[in-house]
Parts: sequence; C-alpha cells; structure tokens
Amino acid sequence: MRILLKFEIDCDPEAAWRALHSPRAVAELYGPVMDVAPIVPDGLPTSWTPGDDMPVQLSAFGAVPMGRQLIHVSERSVEEPGGRVRIFRDSGIPLTGPLASLDVWDHQMAVSPAAGRPGKTLWRDRLVIGGPTAPLLWPVLWGVWQWRGARVRALAPTWAYDPEPAADTGDASVEQPA
Repeated sequence: MRILLKFEIDCDPEAAWRALHSPRAVAELYGPVMDVAPIVPDGLPTSWTPGDDMPVQLSAFGAVPMGRQLIHVSERSVEEPGGRVRIFRDSGIPLTGPLASLDVWDHQMAVSPAAGRPGKTLWRDRLVIGGPTAPLLWPVLWGVWQWRGARVRALAPTWAYDPEPAADTGDASVEQPA
C-alpha cells in the first residue's frame, strides 16, 4: 500500500536536501505531536549519511511510547528532463509498537528544482507499507502524512542556508576607508 505526496516548497533544492539529512529538521516535521529520540547513547548524528542504521524511540506528545523504529538511510540521484532528482530513502522497519506489525516500510523523499520556479523545490514523498495490518494502518498513516506534508510546506522557508544580504541603509554615519 502506498501514500504519495507531491508539492512545491519555498526553498531551493540544496536547502531541502540538507534538511532531509538533518535529524533535527526531520524531528521538527513531526513535532510537537511525535517525538523522535535516539536509543543509542551517542545520540543522533548531526547529519544522516548513506548506510546509517539508527534505532529511535517514538513517543506521542513526548510522553506516550509509540514504539521503536530502525532508520536505515540510503540515497540516489537520477537525471530527469527538468534536472537532477535526489532521493533520500529510509528503508528501516518498525521494531516495536503498533507499526511493528508491518513487514514493509519504504519511505522515499525526492527533491528537485521546481520547473520554471527559481528558488523553489518540487518535493515528492512516498511511503510504501506492507503486512497483514497494512490495510488497517494505512488510513492513520495517510492522515499523518497529510499533516507531515503541511509541516514540510510550513518549515521549508526556514531551511535556507545562506542568509539574505543586508540591505544598504544608506547610513552616511558609517565611515568608509580612505
């Protein structure tokens, strides 16, 4: 079973790609409803890298345990007529909790330049789930993904890396070098 999202976000593809690799940015997508905390003593990495395997504890509202999940990171890139598409994939699996009844968890997020819209990104998000309880869990996950999509759109403008240049105020009191 699949859940698909596709929309434009208000940041450039580089900023979106960096955000996908940031455990902090990803955690913000779910906050404050869902908390993602590392199980290992070293904590979450600053940035995900291909091959990472990270067990995390999920909790609702920071207090209600929702189970553990293994995040397994990989990535790839493909060339399309509109430009390069970079795909971040979490093919880990729920370990405990309600989602542990799933035997397939394949979450892929793709970012690419939005056609004809400089500074904008086309965001594609695909979750594939499988297992005996997938039909029961699909409606819940579909709702979570709609909410998550709204969070992506709201947070994307904050992902910009380079600060905007300061505007020239024309203040004559600033001394110029001679």
